[in-house]
Amino acid sequence: MQFLLAFVVVAPLLGAVAALLPAPPGLKGKNPDQAVLRHGVTITGAVLIAAIVLAVGFDHDHPATMQATTDISWIPALDVRIHLGIDGISLPLLVLTALLTFLCALYSYFKLPAGPSPKAFVALVLVLESGTLATFAVLDLLLFFLAFEMVLIPMYFLIARWGSGQRQAAAWKFILYTLLGSVVMLLGILLIGLKSGTFDMVALATDNGRGLTTSVQVIAVLAIGLGLAVKTPMWPLHSWLPDAHTAAPTIGSVLLAGVLLKMGTYGFVRILLPIAPDGMRTFAPYLAAFAVVGIVYGSLACLALARTGAKGDLKRLIAYSSVGHMGFVLLGIATMTPTGVNGALFANIAHGLITGLLFFLVGAIKDRYGTADLDALAGATGAALYGRAPRLGALLAFAAIASLGLPGLAGFWGEMLTLFGAYSPAEGLSRPAFRTFMAIGAFGTLLTAAYMLIVVRRVCMGEHPPHPQLSPDDPAPQAADGPQAADGPRPSEATGTRPAASTTPQLADIQTYEAATWTPLAALTVLAGLWPAVLLGLTDPAVQQLLAGGKS
Repeated sequence: MQFLLAFVVVAPLLGAVAALLPAPPGLKGKNPDQAVLRHGVTITGAVLIAAIVLAVGFDHDHPATMQATTDISWIPALDVRIHLGIDGISLPLLVLTALLTFLCALYSYFKLPAGPSPKAFVALVLVLESGTLATFAVLDLLLFFLAFEMVLIPMYFLIARWGSGQRQAAAWKFILYTLLGSVVMLLGILLIGLKSGTFDMVALATDNGRGLTTSVQVIAVLAIGLGLAVKTPMWPLHSWLPDAHTAAPTIGSVLLAGVLLKMGTYGFVRILLPIAPDGMRTFAPYLAAFAVVGIVYGSLACLALARTGAKGDLKRLIAYSSVGHMGFVLLGIATMTPTGVNGALFANIAHGLITGLLFFLVGAIKDRYGTADLDALAGATGAALYGRAPRLGALLAFAAIASLGLPGLAGFWGEMLTLFGAYSPAEGLSRPAFRTFMAIGAFGTLLTAAYMLIVVRRVCMGEHPPHPQLSPDDPAPQAADGPQAADGPRPSEATGTRPAASTTPQLADIQTYEAATWTPLAALTVLAGLWPAVLLGLTDPAVQQLLAGGKS
């Protein structure tokens, strides 16, 4: 188990180095590009298999216990250790990251985004995977910070070099926001380490803030929370996200929404809740307030983009929907209750599955139409996706319905548990305030249903504009390239009838590689919705112990 966890974290990094080296003679394939893309699929596939074996071998009877631990001294002068381990909170995120990265590598093997060298592309994806997996596996605050920062440069280049539209501006906005947030977060981490005498997250969680004064906890929560809030993203620190998603390639959007956003909320649960509970209690009402504003704001922004004539980009709409969905996660964390935090962790996984699927689908639609503009997709060029690519349209409708929180699918349980947690927050928090936040959040679910159903109606169920019928008294139409021919009107014009409408051109429906990529996400969305105990059975004991200060 120790070896497996170390392999999961380190293998992508070694694979990234290998991707930049010349391929061995027997593995070149038809061309070097194919070889390096196959290398990416192989490495991410091996990591996914290792993560699944790790999950199977996990002691499910004791999910609150750190397992597969490695603890090696790294910098003795600062008491920084290479400390790895997983519990019921981090294991689902670890498997989700390995799954989404493998699916992105598989998708890219068949549909590589336009850009520079495929070698650099594969290497960046693997470095991104290694940093994300390390974030969920490390148990030292300084290592957490290093892993947290490790993902920034790969994502910057994926957007700037393989993106589209205003990709340079979007990439700079992404890096500046996250770097500035990280600088503040580092100050908070150093404050905790210096005041407590250790950076070990397990020891700090067990101490449960007893070695830190209230003022130190408040400052630490403010500093670390700002850095985490940028990555989440929390309103009003979210403005980098829509630009980044709009410009990013398909797999960049999938990884950004499905994995990177979870790093921020994971930090709230793993670091701030157990290490600085008094500071969290001080800021919990404000965190909840910002969360519900984000829920409503994200939904209203989506409604504005979805309306006819708004020229709204479908990728941008899904990005704004993430602001709302992550608002539910933050609301659950702010309740500081087992119910709310379990709901937040469930919503994290559900959002990764559903929004990852949505960005895959939107990328495929953009490839087929050449645009993600909603007015174009809903107009004559893209009317009735059900009629032109029925399987693609049906899967888009499924993902949209899952995103709006339909009971029986994964999105429902996280939102419901979050709202239940807000109804009865932790001791010391204002019940009237949190019940108000609950009501606002519930209203946000109605707005989410509204814009998602509008998207389905416009993109999947649209109709061609009707062709006007000609009467015998109407003048004959002129040809597009000049005056009417001298031999008189065409037969159809003379009789006042309209030529038969041409058959609606069909689009390529779901391809084999797309089905292989998207089916696991759709299946897991259904499985998590019908059998939520699989995930909650992992997270609940770990959350109970986390909130109790390491005591079972």
